Amino acid sequence: MLCQEFAIRYAKAIIENAVANGRVDAISHDMILINQTVSSNEELKQFLSSPVVKPQAKFDAINEVFASVQPDTKGLFLLLKENKRFELLGEIAQQYKVQHDVLNGIEEAHVTTAFPITQELESKVLAKIKEFSNKKITLINTVDSSIIGGFILRIGDQQYNASVSSRLQQLKREFSN
Repeated sequence: MLCQEFAIRYAKAIIENAVANGRVDAISHDMILINQTVSSNEELKQFLSSPVVKPQAKFDAINEVFASVQPDTKGLFLLLKENKRFELLGEIAQQYKVQHDVLNGIEEAHVTTAFPITQELESKVLAKIKEFSNKKITLINTVDSSIIGGFILRIGDQQYNASVSSRLQQLKREFSN
């Protein structure tokens, strides 16, 4: 959890700098590339988090792997070298996306359904969300057959549970009382 807090701090600093320099979208492209590369490569994650590998070697490797990134992003690499925090690189990239979404008024809504969401249901869920949120919503669907039917909607720290399994649990509690 502490690593995530550090990553959030780095991401906030990066986005503040990117806003000041007018490079928010360019840095965003860098962070997407970094996030995809680090999250999909277990060897790279292990390399970055290894206490045996010297910070200079990590710095050199990262500069080579991400040679095409913006100078501001390369500045992050230098900062991570100085602070010996290369293991945070992937998490910083993820947190940058979160900060970028906040900056652009975009919020993720997670909807869990018993089956893959249809276009029609997605439209209904988005319409319902618009009733209480004025942000642009990105809908992320998770399929969990254990909810039997209905859906569970989570936006930020709010949750609306309209699943069949939740209703069955509620009925079970009512009958046991």
